Order: sequence, then structure tokens, then C-alpha cells
Amino acid sequence: MRKPLLAALTVALAGAFSALAQTAIPLTGPFPGQPTPPTPRPLPAPEAPVTVTATRNEPTALGFTPDKLARLKVPAGFTVTVMASELGNARSLQTMPDGGVYLSRTKQNDIWYLKDVNKDGKFDAGERRQVASNLSLVHGMDVKNGKLYAIGQHDIWVMDIAKDGTLSVPRVFATQLPDVGQHSARGVKWGPDGFLYASIGSTNNDAAPQNPEEATILRLSPDGKWREVYARGLRHTIGFGWQPVTKTLYGMDQGSDWHGDNIPPEELNVIQRGRVYGWPYCYGDKQPDPYANSSTIPGLISKTDYCNRTQGSLLNYTAHAAAIDMTFYTGNQFPAEYRNDAFVAFRGSWNRNEPSGYEIARVDFDAQNRPVSITPFVSGFVFQEQGQWKQFGRVAGVAVYNDGSLLFTDDQSGVIYRVRSTGGQ
Repeated sequence: MRKPLLAALTVALAGAFSALAQTAIPLTGPFPGQPTPPTPRPLPAPEAPVTVTATRNEPTALGFTPDKLARLKVPAGFTVTVMASELGNARSLQTMPDGGVYLSRTKQNDIWYLKDVNKDGKFDAGERRQVASNLSLVHGMDVKNGKLYAIGQHDIWVMDIAKDGTLSVPRVFATQLPDVGQHSARGVKWGPDGFLYASIGSTNNDAAPQNPEEATILRLSPDGKWREVYARGLRHTIGFGWQPVTKTLYGMDQGSDWHGDNIPPEELNVIQRGRVYGWPYCYGDKQPDPYANSSTIPGLISKTDYCNRTQGSLLNYTAHAAAIDMTFYTGNQFPAEYRNDAFVAFRGSWNRNEPSGYEIARVDFDAQNRPVSITPFVSGFVFQEQGQWKQFGRVAGVAVYNDGSLLFTDDQSGVIYRVRSTGGQ
């Protein structure tokens, strides 16, 4: 009984194969339902060989002594004083409306609270106290709704602020941030849109990042449970903030090391959502970096083509000056033309023949609230003496004090400086 069934099946299969043969399906594919084979990736675009001449030059570090104040230069009508010294690795500042100041110390992994209670213009020994500890590589800080937020190696913490400046036990607001690599300093600020922004530096000098959150600015939800990459291709934009009038987000980015004395420059960028800012292949206004390895460019397009698709800088500053913090001036103690300008802390170079940075610089915004120039504001920390470069300050944090004066830190000698306008010209 099975033979007729088998014979019928054989006839049916023969008919099917005969019909299939008449459809002329190519033997090499793609077959129906299968994806098209991927197009072979192009070879990297050829580039002429280049040789870099780089200099390692670290000015001799000197400790702070009061007599060195005379070396500092400020515009006419301003004075510089010392509010505190011997504070260790004094990095970022968060000023409060009542005159209290929070200070992060990255190497000590802690936060201090300082307040000039006796109004003598100094943070005396009895006016300083540790208010948080065991915060790995803590750096940037910001305040919102009576809480202090701080960013460190892998976490962003939140702490309740008491009336006397005391902080509650830190709670983790967000975690699993990328490894720090050689760029441990990070900034964190609340934006006018109610979201928290955090800067994440690259883990290396000029190689493509392995983690998609490296070399970026992140945007976090108000509860810390969700985040996105807001902008990428930023090697190390620690200092950033919103211009008070336009609410435009600006950031100062550090260029790569070991590419010579003058490239890449430090960049002032408008930070916009979804934009790519070029690092490690481009610098400044979409300029291809001749020393970057083009073989890792996404898509293996030419370096010029890639750079043309990125966001260029608005202003450039001296290479390797190492921008490390930025704040907008919103006080009334300085002359009116300074209001809504930005101040940048340039920590100082170590791989440039003639040192750059070691200063506080001013970003001047014009009447239309657009940045037009970057010029030194407090300088003189680095100098040449008998043919040898020396320095007595690595500036780090910068903030507007509650009375409108400007505070900035030196993380080398643990000094907090104060700049005030005297009203003269």
C-alpha cells in the first residue's frame, strides 16, 4: 500500500524541481529572504607622512609664599588677595548665597565647607571643615533644591545640605560612569531644562574611544535613572555652562598632547545635542589633525570628509593651556562690561616649549551675547628666571563669590585666591 504513495511523492518533487529550474534564480545569491551581502569597506584614504616635534617642558614647581602675590597681573582696577592656603589638592568650588563655599579635593577624595564667619576676608583654620569623605576622585559640584551633587570616578552623588553647611551621608544618584583613564577630572551642572549634565573625558590621548560614553557630555534625567550622550568627540570638556542671557551651552575643550607646540588649540565650543566635535581626528574649526590615526575613522572615509561633518569651534586659545573649569560672571562687583562674560581656569601646559596657561582668562561676549575673544585676566604664575621656566600655581576651580568677587583655586599649593574690583581704571 505504501508504493503508490511513494510514487506520487516522487512525481510531485520532480515537478517542483522542474518549476524551480525554470525561474532562473542565480546560483551565487542573494536568495529570496536573505540580506544583500555587505559592501566591502573601503581602504583608508592615503595621507602624506608627517613627523611631529614635541617638547616635554614642565616648569619647576614652587610653593606659594605671600611675596609671590606681587608677580600676579590683573587688569587695572582689580586686586588679588589670598583667602586660604594649605588646603591640599584644592580643585572645584561651589559657592552658596550665604557666603559658604564647598571645595572638592580630588586626591583626598573629600569635600570641605568654608565660610568667612568673622568677615576678615579669609577662611581661617576654624572656618574650614570636612563635610564629606571617601568620594573616589570627586571633582565637579552643583546645587539644586537644597542638595549638593558631586561627580567622581564612577559615580554622581547627592547630599542634603543643612543650614550650617553640613552634608548628609552621600547617596548614589547615578553610577557606572566610564573609567577615567588619564582624564579623571569631571564637571557636573544642572541645565536650565531641568536635566543634569556631566562631562566625561577620554581615557587616552588621541585614540578612538572604546566606550560610547567616553569623550562626551552626558545628559541625565532629574532622577538619575536615565541618560543619553548629548554630544561626543570632546576630548576633555571639564568646564562648561550656559550663557546667562541666551541660555546657550558653551564648553572649553582640551586638545591632544604630543602633537607639537601649537596644535591642537584649546577650543571654545557651542555644545549642541547630537553633534560630533571631531576629536581625535579634527581640531579647531574642522581642521584635520595630521598626527591622528585615520585608519580608525568610522566608515574609513578620508579625514577631511570626516572633519567636514563635525562641529567646528567658535574660538581657539593657545595649545596645551589645559582648560579645567569655566564659570559665567553673574555678579555686580565687577564693572558692567564683565557681566555675562565667562572666566576660564587654564591649569597650564607640560608639553610645550614655551609654557601656556597657568592663568585665569576672560571670554568676552559682545552686545549680542556672542563670544568674540579670549584674553588673560589673572596671569603671572609662570615665569622665566635665569633661562629656566618656573611656576607657583596650577589654577583649577573658578567661581563667582556671593559678593560678586571671583574665587579661584591653586591645586598645587592648596590656595584659594580672590579677585575684586577696586573701582579704579
